[in-house]
Amino acid sequence: MKFLVTIALALLLLTLESVVVQQLGLAISRIDVTVVLVAFLAVRANTLEGSISAFSVGYLLDLMSGQPTGLFTFLAVFTFLVGKLVVSLVEVRGRAAFVLFAMGADVGHGVLASFFTWLTTKEGSATALLPGLPLQVTLTGVAAAFLYPLLRRFEASQDRSSSAGLLR
Repeated sequence: MKFLVTIALALLLLTLESVVVQQLGLAISRIDVTVVLVAFLAVRANTLEGSISAFSVGYLLDLMSGQPTGLFTFLAVFTFLVGKLVVSLVEVRGRAAFVLFAMGADVGHGVLASFFTWLTTKEGSATALLPGLPLQVTLTGVAAAFLYPLLRRFEASQDRSSSAGLLR
């Protein structure tokens, strides 16, 4: 059930992100809500469930972005696995720590997306994405600050429903 909630939330957030980015007129940058979801999965989900969910979230971003298929799918799973490694080394509790964690994940995600896009395009247009990265990381941090309580609420409701099912 957590998987379905993650996918539905990813679809909703990607749709909202595309509308907000268009309304704000952000041509160079974007709000990377998928990285916030993947970062939350890295903090809270187990490896199997989180990697499958990260794969699905990345695939949805691939479908909605127009980038080469597979790029964001790979990057979402890679970001999740690196995030799991970081979480095993560093304590990520509370909103402020999560915001910093999500912003760090977005830096890595953005740099790798630019690098792999640069490798696969003839024009080298991916280097134009790097100047917009500081704004993207900042906007992603703001989104992470607002989404953290919502994601925690979804997690708590999922935990309650799964524990209620075990008690029956």
